Amino acid sequence: MSGNPPHLYEERPFRTNTAIRDLFEGRSNAVGAVTLRANETTTVVEAITVAPDTKVFLMPTTANAAADFASCYISAVVQGQFTVTHPSDADTDKTFFWVGLG
Repeated sequence: MSGNPPHLYEERPFRTNTAIRDLFEGRSNAVGAVTLRANETTTVVEAITVAPDTKVFLMPTTANAAADFASCYISAVVQGQFTVTHPSDADTDKTFFWVGLG
């Protein structure tokens, strides 16, 4: 994860300004990577920045992930995690980047 989130009661302007600049430069803590579990149909991703109203987007990073991309979807989003539902096979390299917005 990248970005420098200031404390809720941050009093140092430099820290707040750095956090704002990071956002303008595209850095965020609401991103990550997930490798789908082999021989399973769901993979749960722990993500502290995810809330029930977060919209999660996947981007395949491997050939096997790209081949199954159309069959993968976010089936649940709750506080602190989301679930990816996907085809079950023995491939262990179905890796995706994810971003959560909202």
